[in-house]
Amino acid sequence: MNNSIRTLWPAAEAGRISAAAGKIQRALGRCAATYPGLYRAEAFDPALQSTLADALAHSAPWLDADRLMMAGKASFWAFGLDWLVDYAADSQDDVDDVVRRCLAVADGGRPADDDDLARFLADLRDELSAAPAFPALRGVWRDELGRMLAGMRTEWEWKAARAEGRTDVPDLRRYLANADNLGFTFVLVSHWVTICESPAPDDVHGVHGIHGVLAAASEVQRVIRLLNDQGTYRRDTVWGDLNALMLDTHEAVNEALARHTRRARELLAALRVDQPDLADFMERQMDFCAGFYRVTDFWGEL
Repeated sequence: MNNSIRTLWPAAEAGRISAAAGKIQRALGRCAATYPGLYRAEAFDPALQSTLADALAHSAPWLDADRLMMAGKASFWAFGLDWLVDYAADSQDDVDDVVRRCLAVADGGRPADDDDLARFLADLRDELSAAPAFPALRGVWRDELGRMLAGMRTEWEWKAARAEGRTDVPDLRRYLANADNLGFTFVLVSHWVTICESPAPDDVHGVHGIHGVLAAASEVQRVIRLLNDQGTYRRDTVWGDLNALMLDTHEAVNEALARHTRRARELLAALRVDQPDLADFMERQMDFCAGFYRVTDFWGEL
């Protein structure tokens, strides 16, 4: 470790960030105990909760654990959803059933008592509904949930086609256009609801309002999708998941990563004028992933 890094991370600051991460991790552990049917797979090991909490605490070190808690719980819920769609679903009907149950909850429905995925989502929805910004952002939250579910459904179809040797698998461009399946933007909007006051009527569609936030988040999401794929290629090969490196060369993936990273930073710089906390949170998430996926990924072993 060089001297500049030692200067940037004094021990007291590291301790404060670690304390926030610890509180988030304990909350995620309580979620796993509350919705046990969703997290029974061995891949949901304690390290997943720990690294997820660390990612959030380091992405917004100016926020305490309470202000980051919704992002943590929404991320953890999305991991459970991803497991059910990518690994537990045996058929298109299984995937469609997951999508139907989640959208019903988003539209105000009550889940079945034995449906831990829908129960967790309903609890997130109810918690978000108490936030001052939720009336203005509820439609955005519902739309981003729908996009994530649609993206997961599309990727499941692509995986099935690839497994069957069919040719209707995507190229890299189409694959990245479906990056909503990652869930970053859904989590970002959930986080935004809890940390901001209701947007003013004239600050909804402009570059610094909802439109600008979503444009930046979508680009960051593509960057994280590529960083994730570079770091999880071996696991994806074993688990039968789809990965950008299965669709194009390393050179093409690296070029796409550089291009989307440049565009993401441009959009974040524009957004930072009026939304500095969200812009910094997204940029730090992107940079955290750049370091994190060089070493490991979130999932435990099967």
